[in-house]
Amino acid sequence: MATAESEEALLTEFLADPGNAALDLTTAVARCSKALGLQHSVVYLADLQQRRLVPLTDVASALDIDHSLAGWTYRTQSLRVEESELGGMTAWLPLLDGAERLGVLAVHCPSLDPLSLRRGRTLATLLAMMITSKRAYKDSFVRRTRTEPMQLPAEMLRAFLPPRTIGNTHAVSTAVLEPAYEIGGDAFDHSLTETALHVSVLDAMGHNLASGLTTAVSLAACRNARRTGADLPELAESVDAALGEWLPDQFCTAVLCQLDLATGLLRWINCGHPPPLLIRDERVVEGAMDREAEPPMGLPSLLAARSRHVHEIPLEPGDRVLMYTDGVTEARTWDGGLFGLERFTDSVIRATAGGELPPEVLRRLIHSIVESQSDHLQDDATIILFEWRPPTR
Repeated sequence: MATAESEEALLTEFLADPGNAALDLTTAVARCSKALGLQHSVVYLADLQQRRLVPLTDVASALDIDHSLAGWTYRTQSLRVEESELGGMTAWLPLLDGAERLGVLAVHCPSLDPLSLRRGRTLATLLAMMITSKRAYKDSFVRRTRTEPMQLPAEMLRAFLPPRTIGNTHAVSTAVLEPAYEIGGDAFDHSLTETALHVSVLDAMGHNLASGLTTAVSLAACRNARRTGADLPELAESVDAALGEWLPDQFCTAVLCQLDLATGLLRWINCGHPPPLLIRDERVVEGAMDREAEPPMGLPSLLAARSRHVHEIPLEPGDRVLMYTDGVTEARTWDGGLFGLERFTDSVIRATAGGELPPEVLRRLIHSIVESQSDHLQDDATIILFEWRPPTR
């Protein structure tokens, strides 16, 4: 009879073989499944727009995220079980890289018991790490998860973007960006240190390669300063200097945020951008983060003899901050009207009140915005949502 000790021995033997690290993922899945005594396993990755789950094998078919049990697992990050069409049972397990949703794993077995489920979870954890380590340089992953050709500005900017979702026990930050294959000047950034969450949203004017270059340089300058321990004003100054030197005719708006994970103190600078929204107890706190905006970054002539002003507000546990670009609120609905700020915030609040996870809230929201324009946005639309949730003492 299989035991936890034999499971550990099988997995140790697999991991100890250096040749397994160089395997393509499909072969690694097969060998690791066999090592763990599982009948058959298939990896499904979410496509770029999070509409379908695409298998890494030609034997299986893609699955709709909104209308399948596998999609339910992806949306809720929870286990689902069903009878297999081939006989036996199928367990659907989420593939997670920390807080980032990668896809799902289908584990097929003659029957499911606690040991096989534990082995399935072990396999899902191992495969998530393998996918994360390989997808940066494996074009096979990219081809599987794209449904149409990507334009050059979008290709460049997406190479700079972090994972859609990051988080720890104190905070989570998640973002979406459309049009997925034609973005020009929008971007987001978020990162964690031991003490702080850093979040930024940027919008370069225009929708072409020059806009993408402006945003790419701005992201790089901001990260370069942040990684030396620079404070918020120095981050903005670094971007101003970089754009002034390399792209003197370009500028971008932005909001740069820093959240203290221990105290919940949120500090931010608004450089000509729509103000963030504070959501508390399932409602928007009107005007909570409305401040006079600074000039956009890259316009040093407007900043002569003045420094950027840093704003502060204390968050309460469970507070969410919503940041966006004007392509969201200026999107058109079916009847030709604007999507608008009120409809935008109402959609977010209704979704969060329904208990959906932050990444799922934004996935559904960006889809509704895109679909309201017949799947063709006139401008980039970026949304980023972060939440402070310190551990209960």
